[in-house]
Amino acid sequence: MPSDLKRVTRALLSVSDKTGLVPFARALAARGVALVSTGGTRRALAEAGLVVEDVSDLTGFPEMMDGRVKTLHPGVHGGLLAVRANPEHQAAMLAHGIAAIDLLVVNLYPFEETVAAARPFDDCIENIDIGGPAMIRAAAKNHGDVAVVVDLADYDAVVADLDAHGGSVSLELRRRLAQKAYARTASYDAAISNWLAGELGEATPRFRALGGMLAEPLRYGENPHQSAGFYRTPEQRPGVATARQLQGKQLSYNNINDTDAAYECVAEFDPARAAAVAIIKHANPCGVAEGDSLAEAYDKALRCDPASAFGGIVALNRPLDAAAARRIVDIFTEVIIAPDASEEAVAIVAAKKNLRLLVAGGLPDPRAPGLSLRTVAGGFLAQARDNAVVDEMALEVVTRRAPTNRELADLKFAFRVAKHVKSNAIVYAREGATVGIGAGQMSRVDSSRIAAWKAAEAAKSAGLSESLAKGAVVASDAFFPFADGLLAAAEAGATAVIQPGGSVRDEEVIRAADDAGLAMVFTGHRHFRH
Repeated sequence: MPSDLKRVTRALLSVSDKTGLVPFARALAARGVALVSTGGTRRALAEAGLVVEDVSDLTGFPEMMDGRVKTLHPGVHGGLLAVRANPEHQAAMLAHGIAAIDLLVVNLYPFEETVAAARPFDDCIENIDIGGPAMIRAAAKNHGDVAVVVDLADYDAVVADLDAHGGSVSLELRRRLAQKAYARTASYDAAISNWLAGELGEATPRFRALGGMLAEPLRYGENPHQSAGFYRTPEQRPGVATARQLQGKQLSYNNINDTDAAYECVAEFDPARAAAVAIIKHANPCGVAEGDSLAEAYDKALRCDPASAFGGIVALNRPLDAAAARRIVDIFTEVIIAPDASEEAVAIVAAKKNLRLLVAGGLPDPRAPGLSLRTVAGGFLAQARDNAVVDEMALEVVTRRAPTNRELADLKFAFRVAKHVKSNAIVYAREGATVGIGAGQMSRVDSSRIAAWKAAEAAKSAGLSESLAKGAVVASDAFFPFADGLLAAAEAGATAVIQPGGSVRDEEVIRAADDAGLAMVFTGHRHFRH
C-alpha cells in the first residue's frame, strides 16, 4: 500500500489554459519544487522569471512534428509510472537516467471549444491532444506516488496540501485528483468520438461515450432522498446550461428540468414574428401564447390554466422587459428564463428575492441536430433530437373543407406546442394561444376530454359563459386511432384538426371529421414525447 504522504520535488507543467499558471508555478518553486515544462507553457514561465527545465532535457529529443511529439517518451512516462517502493522500478530509473515526476499539471488542447466555434475539420483534428491524456492517465494510475492536476480550480488545494504536510501531498488528495483526471480524459474522448460520429453521419456507433463537467452539486434530485448534480456537456446550445442566473436561490433538479422544457418550447416561436411566452409545470406546458408584446403573450398564456401556472416556469423568446416583468411577478413563479433582460426588468424581479431570473444569451435552434438521452436499467437510450418543425412539413388537407387562413395559423401554432407536451398530447389553440391542454394520458380520447375540460375551466376563471374551446383548433401529437378523440374535440366546439395521420382507421377518422364539419390536415410527422 502507498504511504499517505508523498513529497513533491519535481513537477511537470503543460497547459493549454494558462489561467493562474504563473502564480501556481511560483508557489511551487517557493516550496522547493523543480519545474519542468513544454513549449508555450515553458515560455510563459520563463518570461515570468521562473527557472524551468525544458522537457526535451528529460527525453533527449526536441519537440517535433508541429508539437505532436514531445512528451511521448520513457523519460517522461517512466518518471510518472515508476512505483517508488519497487526496487526493480528504481533500478530501471537509475539505469536509464529517468528522473521521478511527483506532480503533473496538464489541461488539454481546447478540442471542445474548437468544435463549438465551428472550426474546419483539420483544425479540430489538430486540437485533439495525445500526449496530455497519455500523461494524465499514467500519473492517475500511479497516484500512489504522483499527484495529477487537470483542473486549475485545484491549484489552491495542492498548495494548501503542500503547506499542511511540509512539502508533501496526501493520499486523500492524490486519489481525489486521480478520479477527476480519469473523468476528464473520459469526457474529452467522449467529445471527440461523438464529434467524429456526427462527421461520419453515424447515428448508432458501436460504442457511445458520454461526458460532462459538474456545473453545480444540487441539494437533492427529484425527491429529497435522491442525490443529484447538474453537469454541462460540450454542446453550446443556449438554455439553462449556458444561462447566467442574475438572482434568486439555487435552482433545484426539478427547476432545471422544467426550465429546459420551457425554453425549448418557447424557442419554437420566431421572435421576429411575434413575442411568445411558455408557462411550464412539471415539464408540460400549461399555457403558451404569442402576442404583440411579451406582456400580452403572458396574459394570453396565463389565461389557459391560471391555477397550474402558480409555481411554474416562465420562458420568453425575447428579452424580458419591464411590462412583462410586472405581470409575471403578480403570481408566485419559480423561474423566469429569457435571452436577456432590461435593467428595469431585473430591478422589478429583484423585489422577489427567491424568484430565479436566468438570461441565456440566445434561443436554442429547434431545427438543430443533437442527441436526446435517457437511462434505462443496464444502459441508456440515445436518439436524434426531435428537430422537425411544422413550418417545413408538407401539410395535406384530407377533409372536404380546407382550413381557413386563421385556422391554419392556429393549427401550426398548436402543433408547435404539441411537440413539447407529454404523450398522449392534445392541444386546443385559438388566436395564437393555447386554451386547453391534455397531457400524458394513457388514452388519447382522455387527453382530448381533459383538454376540453381545461378549456371550459379556463373560461370560468375568466368569467366567460362559453368554453374557450368553442371555435378553437386542435392538435394531436400522434394519429387518432379511433374517431372518438376527434369527436370529443368536435363536441367541445373545435373547428379544425392537425394530426400526423397514418392510422389504419384514417378513413374512418376523416369521415367523422367531414360529418362534423371539421377541417383536418395531416403532417406526416409524429411528435411523441415520453
